[in-house]
Amino acid sequence: MTNIFRNLGHQTLLLILISACSMPNQKNEHENLLQFVDPMIGTGKAQTISALKHSIKGSTENLANTFPAVGNPNAMTNWTPQTRATEKKCLAPYYYSDSLIQGFRGSRFMSGSCTQDYGSFTIMPLTGELKLHAEKRASAFSHDHEFASPAYYRVLLQDYRINAEMTGTTRAGFFRFTFLEDNEGYVVIEPNSDEMEGHIEIIPEKNTIIGYNPAHRIYQGWGEPAGFSGFFVAVFDQPFKEHGIWGKEDIENPLTNTGAYVKFDTKATKQVLVKIGTSLTSIENAFENLDAEIRDWDFDQVRNETRANWEENLGVLRAEGKSKNDLTIFYTALYHASMLPRVFSDIDGSYPGFADNDEIQVATDHIYYTDYATWDSYRTLHPMLTILNPVKQTEMVQSLIRKAEQGGWLPIFPCWNQYTAGMIGDHVIAVIGDAYIKGLDNFDIDTAYYYMRKNAFESPADFEVYKNGKGRRALDSYLQYGYIPLEDTVKEAFHQNEQVSRTLEYAYDDFVLAQVAKKLGKTEDYRQLIKRAGNYRNVFDTSTGFVRGRFADGRWIEPFEPAKRASYITEGSPYQYTWYVPQDVPGLISSMGGEERFVHRLDSMFEIGEYWHGNEPGHQTIYLYAWAGAAWKTQDRARQVLREEYNVGPGGLSGNDDVGQMSAWAVMTMTGFYPVTPGTPYYIIGSPIFDEVTVTPIGSNNSFTIRTLNNSEENKYIQSALLNDQPFDRIYLTHEEITKGGLLEFTMGPKPNKSWANSPEARPPTTKKGS
Repeated sequence: MTNIFRNLGHQTLLLILISACSMPNQKNEHENLLQFVDPMIGTGKAQTISALKHSIKGSTENLANTFPAVGNPNAMTNWTPQTRATEKKCLAPYYYSDSLIQGFRGSRFMSGSCTQDYGSFTIMPLTGELKLHAEKRASAFSHDHEFASPAYYRVLLQDYRINAEMTGTTRAGFFRFTFLEDNEGYVVIEPNSDEMEGHIEIIPEKNTIIGYNPAHRIYQGWGEPAGFSGFFVAVFDQPFKEHGIWGKEDIENPLTNTGAYVKFDTKATKQVLVKIGTSLTSIENAFENLDAEIRDWDFDQVRNETRANWEENLGVLRAEGKSKNDLTIFYTALYHASMLPRVFSDIDGSYPGFADNDEIQVATDHIYYTDYATWDSYRTLHPMLTILNPVKQTEMVQSLIRKAEQGGWLPIFPCWNQYTAGMIGDHVIAVIGDAYIKGLDNFDIDTAYYYMRKNAFESPADFEVYKNGKGRRALDSYLQYGYIPLEDTVKEAFHQNEQVSRTLEYAYDDFVLAQVAKKLGKTEDYRQLIKRAGNYRNVFDTSTGFVRGRFADGRWIEPFEPAKRASYITEGSPYQYTWYVPQDVPGLISSMGGEERFVHRLDSMFEIGEYWHGNEPGHQTIYLYAWAGAAWKTQDRARQVLREEYNVGPGGLSGNDDVGQMSAWAVMTMTGFYPVTPGTPYYIIGSPIFDEVTVTPIGSNNSFTIRTLNNSEENKYIQSALLNDQPFDRIYLTHEEITKGGLLEFTMGPKPNKSWANSPEARPPTTKKGS
């Protein structure tokens, strides 16, 4: 460390010391949770067991695709260092293995995804020769001179001797560039328009640069305008010595069509401050958002306010444990699970209308959100929010209803404020239904049910409407056969084929909608939907014990190798997808030949290495043991998967984090319970990692504590339990038990207690066989 400081020089060392002194005071462990967040986790290639085995070579499946995002939870704009200059699909702005920083991006890349950035722009300080091209102006940097947290980022740009710092809010960013040497100083800013459609202007009398970058669709309507732009206004704290705008004709092999530069007298002024406001509606609203969120020029005040917001967000879960690595994995996972969906409305509630609604809308009673990767997030992330932040989850549900009202159909995978049909299933139904069943009802359930039912029973009459992403894919086949036959290749979808996986997931969605219908007293709808919830049986081959591709005449596909990837399975194999029947685990057990055979088959999947944690449909799998009288095996596998598939370091996530779903699984599993069947008010108990975790939802005075006695890596099995000092002997908790507060205390031991929670009465009521 001494040699590092010696090589930095006096000016850099002084700057680092000043920055360190201006950091918020370190608090005790219970108040300073940001110390356990490492935004670099997931910025490198996955090094976990299942990722290395199951990811397709040469694909991005083994990349978590997270990035060190700065700003408030669920921010409209994330602020991040940029090492890759593109908005292309599957490329995150930053990768840990890269050695050059091209600038700092105002990004809307969906954290952990394989989608694209949109409406983004990049700002970069430099000295000496003015370089405009992102790759040519890039500066070397060292991770030794880089600091990242959710509220603040700092790096030394070695080529230019500039210390760059940034913080952010929900809709605005703040930069502090310190020039360490006497040289000509510039700041470059450009819209990242791969389509060469960006716009930029300089207003020198106001020390301001404004611009926009039109957003475009992928999946359905690939390449078409998304109907809005990412607007930005950059306000500097001092006049420009020189300024200019360039076009694509001014750069060899341009990556974007335009940009601006401004020059400062950095010999006289060593520091340049820049405040940037953003909006998805207009330049004017970008100014208003900036004025509302960063009024003054106090960088440290904004950083401290954002830090306080993150402490509140993380503080809903107070974990106590002996392992700093566990705390780091836990709170970094909660950080990653707090990125999306993103705020899309301005400070005054304005936002662009959804899909082909081209009017500016105003959300008067809620914040409007977008970017829902619901194929992933319905499983854990949204159920987790129903506990931790029910007001935010309610606003996210209300936003989904507004999309349906403006677009005419409930969206399935709504991103960049558009229909996409990007993934399979109809899981917006699950997001809304889970919230409603758990008592979150401060939204228009009648309107929601109208559109949920429409998706489940109707297809668009106009083929072009269907092609554009509205309505369930292959619904006609599903209704006709009770499954989607192999002859229906599902052409009007990004993920074509995948007929068996679609059938399984539609059956689950129908189950959730049936629960909503039942609660609303819609008896006939309930009767039809609960029958359809059993459609998984139509693709389950009892002769092999696996789900399997099926033709319209009932024949099974041949040859059949359950451990190999198949076109009728989404991103996996029949071996991995067979377990996706969360709505009827007892029925699945029966179809497989009973509890003993069910447990044996689960065990064999792990023994032959077929479990793949990096693909979300398997996330509930380890919890299914509990329905078969083997809750202790759930406890064992929960610890195994946590230790094998999560770690500190850039490669510590098992493939795409998918808007925080992979991370949300870790949060819930480490806490000690998991939502196997969203749409029911039950959570299955696993093996808590920590000595104690206290859950205090935002806006609630009630706290629920899970405490373990004799807990360790060896003592991972539950021996006995007390709930509020009363004997507790079941595999599940109810939503009400958690939200009303209380104490659940486990005594742990090194050997399984196979009699604990082992009776049929110990299992969730609504998923018992025959109910």
